[in-house]
Amino acid sequence: METSHIGERVIELDPAADVASTDDDAGDDVIVLPWWQHPLNILTLLVATALLAGMIGWLVHDESSDQAGGAVDVGFLQDMRVHHDQAVQIAYIYLDRPDTDGGLRTVARSIVLGQGIDIGRMIQLLRELDAPEVSDTDMTMGWMGMEVPIDEMPGLASDTELAALVAADGAEADRQFAELMITHHRGGLDMAAYAAREADVEEVRLMAASILDSQRDEIAELEGLAG
Repeated sequence: METSHIGERVIELDPAADVASTDDDAGDDVIVLPWWQHPLNILTLLVATALLAGMIGWLVHDESSDQAGGAVDVGFLQDMRVHHDQAVQIAYIYLDRPDTDGGLRTVARSIVLGQGIDIGRMIQLLRELDAPEVSDTDMTMGWMGMEVPIDEMPGLASDTELAALVAADGAEADRQFAELMITHHRGGLDMAAYAAREADVEEVRLMAASILDSQRDEIAELEGLAG
């Protein structure tokens, strides 16, 4: 049981429950924690996503694609996985917002599914290349001559922007989601275009080209829906 002091009141956080209750009156003052703040829900989501991604990667695996990969192959797969992870996170947050646009919600569900499949393929390819599934450094994009800290990767939303989306609803959530995702997709285009040209492994080149096309299409769709 963890205890949090807020002003003059004491709030006890029970990791086994979805609420935080005060020591004043257990029945009178209850703070409901959203699903994304509850540690058990977060752990469950991460485990489920990892299992799904690994299973999808195994299902789409093509033995004929096995070959030695270079720095571009490994770097692209590791960095684009990070990029995709945040896109899925943004989509999940948006789907939890109330009173939002049906068309944008369809796009968000497509991102969760499509980029989840991509993540599974990336994990499988990295395993085939005998490479770590995540980079062991805090730098990114060195494989394309544009090394930057990982939190400065083009298109990534800041913690402040994610928190603002969490706090939004209705038309404001629609606007923020569209803007964040358009910026996010545009930020990944250069990585995908470079890997489509320079990667050694054919499947990596084909994946990068597919990501390039799909994200351009989604940018156009988001721009149309956002008006």
